[in-house]
Amino acid sequence: MSDPSVQQQQQARPAVPVLHEERLDEVLGAAPERGRGRYRPHRVGMVWRSKVFRAGAVIVALVLCGLVILALVREQTGPEGFLVGLGLAVLPVPLLMAAFRWLDRVEPGPWRNLLFSFAWGACAAALVAIIANSFATRWIATATADPASADTLGATVIAPVVEESAKAAAVLLIFLFRRREFSGVVDGVVVAGFTATGFAFTENILYLGNAFGEDQLSGSSGFASVTAGTFFVRIVMSPFAHPLFTVLTGLGFGFAAVSARRHRARRIALPLLGLLLAMGLHALWNGSSSFGPYGFYAVYGIVMVPAFGLVTWLAIWSRQRELRTLAAELPAYAAAGWLTPAEPSALSSMRARGMARDLARHWQPDRTRGRAAARAVAEYESFATSLAGLRRRARHGAVGPDFGARERELLHHLWQRREVAAPALTHAALLTARPGAHHGRPLPPPYGTGNGYANGYGYGTGYGPGHTTEYGQTYEHTPGYGHTQGPTPGYAPGAYPPPQPYGGAPHSHRRPPS
Repeated sequence: MSDPSVQQQQQARPAVPVLHEERLDEVLGAAPERGRGRYRPHRVGMVWRSKVFRAGAVIVALVLCGLVILALVREQTGPEGFLVGLGLAVLPVPLLMAAFRWLDRVEPGPWRNLLFSFAWGACAAALVAIIANSFATRWIATATADPASADTLGATVIAPVVEESAKAAAVLLIFLFRRREFSGVVDGVVVAGFTATGFAFTENILYLGNAFGEDQLSGSSGFASVTAGTFFVRIVMSPFAHPLFTVLTGLGFGFAAVSARRHRARRIALPLLGLLLAMGLHALWNGSSSFGPYGFYAVYGIVMVPAFGLVTWLAIWSRQRELRTLAAELPAYAAAGWLTPAEPSALSSMRARGMARDLARHWQPDRTRGRAAARAVAEYESFATSLAGLRRRARHGAVGPDFGARERELLHHLWQRREVAAPALTHAALLTARPGAHHGRPLPPPYGTGNGYANGYGYGTGYGPGHTTEYGQTYEHTPGYGHTQGPTPGYAPGAYPPPQPYGGAPHSHRRPPS
C-alpha cells in the first residue's frame, strides 16, 4: 500500500511547475548533456527493441512494398505508359510538399517522419488499396453478375474506406510512436498531407499510364487525348483532392493531441470522426460522375473548393496560433532569466526569426562559422517553440507526469546555444519593431562587442577575460549573458535570478538529439 502523505504531496503538486521556484543548479544538473537525452530508449537484451533494428525493418518493409507496387503498376500500364505516367505524376509533388512544409515552419518536424509518411502513402497504402479494391470489385461483380454496378459500388463505397484507412495508418503510427514530435493540429495536417501526396503520386502514375495506353490503341493525341483530359482533371484541377481527404483525418489526430489526457473518449473519438469525414468526402468525390453530366463540376465547385478553402484557413490559423503561443508562454521564461526580454517578441515573428539566422550568419568571419551560427539560431528557435508548446499543453492537462524533465531538457538545449542566438534574436527584434521604436537608441552590436546590452537590454556582465567560443568571439569584460551584479531590467520582482554559466565554458555546438 502507498503512503497517504506521499499521495497528498502528489495531489498538491501544481500541474505546471513554476520555473523561478526551482534552483538553477538542480535544473541544469538534472538535464542531460548533448547527445545524452534522457528520452532515448534504454538498451535491452532483445534485438527487436533496438532502434536500428526497428528502423531497418520499416525501411525494408517499405522498399518491398515499393517494388511490388512498381511491378503491379508497370504491368497494368506497360513500359511506355509507366514512364509517361511517372513523368506527369511527379509534377505536383514538389509543390504540395513545399506547401505542407511551409505550414510546418514554426516548429519544423523531423524529415524522417515526413519521408516515412510519403513513402507509406506511395508504397504501403497504394499497395493495400490496389489489392483490396481489385479483390472487392471482383467479388461484388461475381456476386451480383453486374460488372458495371460493381465498379460504381467499388469506387463510391469500397475505395474511400480502404484508401483512407490505409493512409490514416501512417498518421496513427507517428501519433503513437513519435508522440513528442506530434504536438498539435499543424503536425497532423503536415503528416497527413505528405502521406496523401505520396498516395496520389502512385495513383496518378496508374491513371495517366492507362490513359496513355488507351490513346495508343485509339490513335488519339493532343488536347483531345485521354491523357490530356486525365492530366487536366487530376493534376491541374484537383491535385489537392487526396491531401484534402486525408488532412481531415490529420485534423482529428491533431485535435486529439492537444486534448487533455483525462478526456480519453475525446482523444479516441476525434481521430475516428476525422477518418469518417475523410471517407465521406472521398465517396462524394468519387461518386460525383453518377450525379449527371454536370455532377462532377457541381461537387467540385460547391463542396471541394469551399472545403479546401476552409481546411487551408484552419491550417494557417493553427500556424499563427503557434506563434501566438510563443508570445504568450515565453515571457515567463524571460522573467526568470532563461531568455532575454526581447526574445519572446522575436521568436513569435517569422520575419524576425529569419532575420536572426541571417544576422548570425553574417556576423561570423567565415562561411563555415556562419553556417554553424545560423544553424545554432535555427535550433534555438525550434527548441524555444517546443518549450512554449509544451507549457501550453501542460496548462490544458495534455502532458504526462514527465513535464518537468522535458522542460529541463529543453531549457538545457536553449542554454547551450544562448550566447549565439540571444544577440541575433535581440537585434532582429529591434530591426523588426515598428518604425521609430528604437529611434535615438543605438542598435546592440553583435555578440556584446559594446555596452548596448548592459544598459537597457537586460544583460549583465558576461564571461571573464579570454573566454573564447566556438564561433570565434573572445569576451574580455564585455557585456554578455552571464552573471549579473544587480537586478536585471525587465525581470519581475521576486523572480528567480538570471541563470549563470555552469562548469566554465559553454558546450560546443552540435545538432540537437533526435
